[in-house]
Amino acid sequence: MNITKIDLNLLVAFDVLLREKNVTRAANHLGITQPAMSNSLKRLRNLLSDPVLVRTSDGMVATERASALAPKIRKILLETKEALQTVEDFEPLSSTRVFRLMASDYAASTLLPKLLEHINKIAPNITIDIMTPSDVTFHDVEDGKIDMAINLFDQLPQSFHQKVLWSDGFSCLTRSSNPILENFDLNSYLASKHVWVSKTGFGVGLGMNPKDVQKLGWVDEALANIGKQRDIKIFTRNYHVAMQLAHDDQIIATLPKKAAMIHSNDPGYAILDTPFDIPDIELKMIWSPLLHHEPSHIWFRHLVDEAAKEC
Repeated sequence: MNITKIDLNLLVAFDVLLREKNVTRAANHLGITQPAMSNSLKRLRNLLSDPVLVRTSDGMVATERASALAPKIRKILLETKEALQTVEDFEPLSSTRVFRLMASDYAASTLLPKLLEHINKIAPNITIDIMTPSDVTFHDVEDGKIDMAINLFDQLPQSFHQKVLWSDGFSCLTRSSNPILENFDLNSYLASKHVWVSKTGFGVGLGMNPKDVQKLGWVDEALANIGKQRDIKIFTRNYHVAMQLAHDDQIIATLPKKAAMIHSNDPGYAILDTPFDIPDIELKMIWSPLLHHEPSHIWFRHLVDEAAKEC
């Protein structure tokens, strides 16, 4: 194949088509008409001698060859963008740059107050735009639309850069008048009602089933490992909601320790060590290779890392 005769815009079209698996949505993403997108798909089929996308009862499905090509072409596009991007000097004191972050409420409530202290001192005109895990996708981060995502991630694409900001253990949070404080052990823990809280990765969460232990996360997996199961009364994806619910003296919230410690000076709450072992979790920041060498982004990553060390 003579590469000089290939329109490299077709690689962009291929990438979006494989992601969207829909000609209309792909066209909207690229800001072109549907007929133009259909023509690009036709040219791709001729170029690859492959249907690329096949219509089924479940919608458009990628062929085996197209699926195999997708990560390779994605890597080519990312490396091309990275090579051609403009590098400019960065002056924190005068910068009015907006940094867009995806952060879970656990990350936002524990890390961002300290980060804001640093920003106020050395870059007072910078703005931080915080989004939730439900607002963005992996592709938004990969494309550089989001500067950074900070969360407890189960799995990550290999293309992302990442750094562990800290490891955190777990604590139990409950009302200071909860009778359980008189004799807090594994038996009294299991006899109590619990609020479940967790939100990792990206996207909209699905409904939970108390019997599906494998999907319940760190706390319940640790209990399952010792043959135990807690009585979950409430499910939430928001740590602040869980902490508020723990002010009921019939409820225990088992949370990352740094989140529980937000209430360390509140006499209405009691913070207890968990009566069983739970493996530590890791808070990570991840970012696109497109931003890895950008001066303002390098500066910001360093600032986030420094703030995390002080939390």
